[in-house]
Amino acid sequence: MTRPVIEPQAYPIAPDVPLSLVSRLNALRVFHTGPGVIRDAGGPVAMVRLGPERLIPPFAVITSPQGARDVLGATDGAFDKEGLVHVESRDWGDNVFNLPYEPWLKRRRALQPLFTKRHVASFAGHMAGAAEALTDGWIADRTVDLDRECRKLTLRVVGESIFGLDLGDRAQELGPPIRQALRWVTHRSTRPVRSPGWLPTPARHRFRSSLAAIRAVIDEAINAARDDPERNAELIRLLLETTDPATGELLTDQAIGDELFAFVVAGHDTTSTTLSYGLWAMGRDPVWQDRVAAEVAALGDRPLTVEDVPGLPLTVQVVHESLRVCPPGPVITRLAMRDVIIDGHRVPAGSNVMIGVYALHHDPALWTDPEKFDPDRFAPGRSAERDRWQFLPFGAGQRNCIGSHFAMLEATLGLASIVRRVDITSKGSTFPVALPFTMTAGAPVLAGIRARVPAVAETQ
Repeated sequence: MTRPVIEPQAYPIAPDVPLSLVSRLNALRVFHTGPGVIRDAGGPVAMVRLGPERLIPPFAVITSPQGARDVLGATDGAFDKEGLVHVESRDWGDNVFNLPYEPWLKRRRALQPLFTKRHVASFAGHMAGAAEALTDGWIADRTVDLDRECRKLTLRVVGESIFGLDLGDRAQELGPPIRQALRWVTHRSTRPVRSPGWLPTPARHRFRSSLAAIRAVIDEAINAARDDPERNAELIRLLLETTDPATGELLTDQAIGDELFAFVVAGHDTTSTTLSYGLWAMGRDPVWQDRVAAEVAALGDRPLTVEDVPGLPLTVQVVHESLRVCPPGPVITRLAMRDVIIDGHRVPAGSNVMIGVYALHHDPALWTDPEKFDPDRFAPGRSAERDRWQFLPFGAGQRNCIGSHFAMLEATLGLASIVRRVDITSKGSTFPVALPFTMTAGAPVLAGIRARVPAVAETQ
């Protein structure tokens, strides 16, 4: 029997959050904890209005698993990437992160074959060796900034696996432009009033200079891969050979560069945050650190490979818990293309829809003692009754992160390779947070380092 279609008008409109204008602005700008503030004041689906709708579209802040499912699981065109953050980020170029649905679908179909397990394994295969090489310097230095070192590591791996370039030594050169490009989009997309795009402001000049610096490296890598067929730049080579399924035409250099921009930003910033948080957390929890070290020791004294990941379940639990406590993407945004139903409430067309991933990950109604770092919450069997939509480190639905498998392999091999070599003692009692776009460390994350005494493998 066909289920009756219930029009959105039959549902109550989502309530306005009862906060002052200043409090609303502050909550929207603080991507990690802000949606939790809005949830506590207005409920799991709350409207945040900043002014007349004809001038400033309202925000619908979603902090329930059902709400996340209604938005991210929709396949009928009710939601699209036409909100402020995606429109503003198109200044980076058009890519699978920010394209609206129709062009995104064509691009995703073209790129998806590049992210099969076989290809992803080759991309992530550089991580273990790079991580072990990095720890040699850590032991000599005795104290390191985990954030800086993990950024250097992930940039090196992204460079070797995607670009065929050693970018590790260029972390100081590329890091500031990447952060400036991210800050620009965040600043533009969280302001109620923005200067017109053609206005030559000092901030716009800094942004364009940052883009030029990043694109220069990308163009260098594309040209080098085209000129040298033997260069180890598999992803670029695959992109150069990729055709549009609809037209059969090769991707243009502009399209390839636009996608590589997204990959280098995502691969550098997000994975480095997961690594630095995971290492910092284990540096405050020697029991978990020793458990991971023993797990890696059981695999033998040899370089780790992607094939070893199934033998690292405890390390994977640490990665998952790091992604829960410190999700690199603390919010996910969409635009409501028509009146929609979200968790039993009507949200008007044109609303900016913000899913609070951090709020979901830290909701005491969903997680026991959510502020505690407890990788055992991801132990086999403990996730069976958990709602799929309360843990969203890589999004979900059609537009989940195309590089999620790559990121998980990178983080797992990186954590395991580092902990097998060194013992970490975190010096700070809190992990400092900044939000230039994704969630990153906001200050040096200092840790004491010493060579690890070979761990004794746990009896299975």
